[in-house]
Amino acid sequence: MNIIKILSRIEDNGFEAYLVGGYVRDYLLGLSTNDIDICTNARVKEIMDIFDDMNPTSNEYGSVKIVTDDIRIDITTYRRDLKYNGSRKKVEIEYVDNLIEDLKRRDFTMNTICMSKDKSIIDLFNGQEDLKNKIIRCVGNIEDRINEDPLRMLRAVRFATTLDFKIEDNLYEELKKNNYLIEQLSLERIKDELTKILINKNALNGLKMLNDLGFLTYMGIEYNKDIVYVSDICGMYSQLNIKEFPFSKKEKDNINSIKAIIKYGMIDENILFEYGLYLSMVAGEIMGIDKEIISVMYNNLVISSIKDIKVNTEDICKALKIKPSKIIGIVYNELKGLILKKELSNDKESIIDYLINNREKWLNEGAVV
Repeated sequence: MNIIKILSRIEDNGFEAYLVGGYVRDYLLGLSTNDIDICTNARVKEIMDIFDDMNPTSNEYGSVKIVTDDIRIDITTYRRDLKYNGSRKKVEIEYVDNLIEDLKRRDFTMNTICMSKDKSIIDLFNGQEDLKNKIIRCVGNIEDRINEDPLRMLRAVRFATTLDFKIEDNLYEELKKNNYLIEQLSLERIKDELTKILINKNALNGLKMLNDLGFLTYMGIEYNKDIVYVSDICGMYSQLNIKEFPFSKKEKDNINSIKAIIKYGMIDENILFEYGLYLSMVAGEIMGIDKEIISVMYNNLVISSIKDIKVNTEDICKALKIKPSKIIGIVYNELKGLILKKELSNDKESIIDYLINNREKWLNEGAVV
């Protein structure tokens, strides 16, 4: 079922329905998007009944979600936001029947443009003019919009970055004056917006803007202005000094690995073996090392895992005449280095000979006979 049919089904049940926000904005800019929002004067129960065959789900803020053809569509009843709590999440709303009242609560003029099922445009706040001039402008009173939800401050920077737009002068000054409000946002919300800024090719301009507005201090972030843009998000985060962020374990591991490679200062056989091709290429890009060179080096590795070494623990113990102990790890590490440098052939016979000839060295390091 396509979006037009969704709108038609709502209208066929006697209600208004319009596409609004990101989808319309991006459509007019010639951009593809999966950000699909529909506003309507139908109430939540009525929307749920209309789409009861599509397993709709609703939330406490009067929004119904349906998924069709792997596309998520959010259908929201016209409302007026009345009250926010300390975290700035809406806690009290009032349903209204007037489209204009619903649009008044939105953040920027470019996100108030609506589209009907026949693709007619409804533009009550001159959003198309701002799109044409590449301007991000607040709907109504700037201070009210910011205080209602300080996340809008980061969204302004995000849109300016990803769309390469300019923030309207009055809005920019209000953002700078109220930068301390960023501290009220949860780290999860901050991370979500910052990630969208950092993965964009215009990320460096976004960071400069965040810095100029004084946002980074309240986000707990410092950065070197010589930061290099890379398309990998962990590569971007690895170049920032962040006090605390809700990273997943995998994200933390990748960020720390990229930082370790950069600190090492080069890409060699040991780095490729330890961290693998992908992370090495991300760090290499930051360090200005050609990806093709790194790829060729990786493909020329004799081994890419300890498991590739042609002896096992039993072989080592037998050659050294020792019992299993921590010395096995030391031996494997040395074998790895020699094989990677091609100073020792990775065949069992050569390795066993090397172990036997150097037995005394490892015994002196504490092997148990």
